[in-house]
Amino acid sequence: MHAGRFVFSELVANLPQKEFHKCVAQYHRGALPRRFSYWDQYLAMAFAQLTYRESLRDIEACLGSVSGKLYHLGFRGTVARSTLADANETRDWRIFAAFAQTLIATARPLYAADPIGVDLDQSLYALDSTTIDLCLSMFPWAAFRKHKAAVKMHTLLDLHGNIPVFIRVSDGKLHDVNVLDDLVIEPGAFYVFDRGYLDFARLYRFTLAAAFFVTRSKENVVLQRRYSHTVDKSTGICVDQTVILATYGSACAYPDALRRIVYVDPKTDIRLEFITNNFALPALTIAQIYKSRWQIELFFKWIKQHLRIKAFYGTSENAVKTQIWIAVSIYVLVAIVRKRLGLEATLYQILQILSITPFEKMSILQALQEANSQTHLHDPAKQLNLWDF
Repeated sequence: MHAGRFVFSELVANLPQKEFHKCVAQYHRGALPRRFSYWDQYLAMAFAQLTYRESLRDIEACLGSVSGKLYHLGFRGTVARSTLADANETRDWRIFAAFAQTLIATARPLYAADPIGVDLDQSLYALDSTTIDLCLSMFPWAAFRKHKAAVKMHTLLDLHGNIPVFIRVSDGKLHDVNVLDDLVIEPGAFYVFDRGYLDFARLYRFTLAAAFFVTRSKENVVLQRRYSHTVDKSTGICVDQTVILATYGSACAYPDALRRIVYVDPKTDIRLEFITNNFALPALTIAQIYKSRWQIELFFKWIKQHLRIKAFYGTSENAVKTQIWIAVSIYVLVAIVRKRLGLEATLYQILQILSITPFEKMSILQALQEANSQTHLHDPAKQLNLWDF
């Protein structure tokens, strides 16, 4: 019999609490709260994410039913609905964003050697955004259209392990291409994104930083061919050219040469035209790099299905951003635990087990071993799995 920690406290033990307090000190002004600390707030919201709580009242009722165990779970204050609501409304969301970045910095080296499905030695990142629809009457600060509110979650995903390395939460009106201004570009790395990010002045920053991009072209982009390279059409590559931008404005924004690759999918017969500033890799590898962009679409779909980022516990901008960043940190935390414990279970299975065993006195390994003998926790046929390639 396991007589040690509860499953929830064992999971929380993997959090760098000293780093969390550093994040609090960075953004908090004045005296620290005494009865319901920042750490209590984080644990309450983490519990809500892991156990799929529907509301603040739901969180209060569940934690109140095990009040005798809260101290052993890491709580030092009572979790009341109004107190948690006030904390989410008023306490700076940047604290939780900074803490999530700390966890991301821990997770990335753990997944650095994971395969990405492309023969590539350099880092590979995918950039995209997902829109989270909101009720305009309850979230007027996030006005998107005439009768609709929304926020966007702009994400840069490290495809080694599908770890988000950059996230910006904005209102729904912000165009995706503006996020390129916020990126810290890593020299030598590859960045893949769709044609919504096609802005040649911004793309030139990647070339100046000695980084590479792969994106799709648009119909109104006028290119002038300089050289044509030999291609093997049996691979689906139809065109591999060195080109320059032909219009004056585009040529001023991006004065260097580009590479144009046309690929026809042999299964669907869909014709895709790519633009990149990399001239060294085989044309088919460039096409495969763009195909890997689909991982970020799966990431968005996955977190919307399994984390609480579509229904919010508060209606202010601060509360929404707090909840999103804590959800991201829990996603990364489970990824860290998975690697540290050498677990073969999928992320879906781990989250399902954690959702029903937070108050059990057993190790996470024991809980997973017992679940392995069951079939009801196996991924359903339509369930996405970010960790198997």
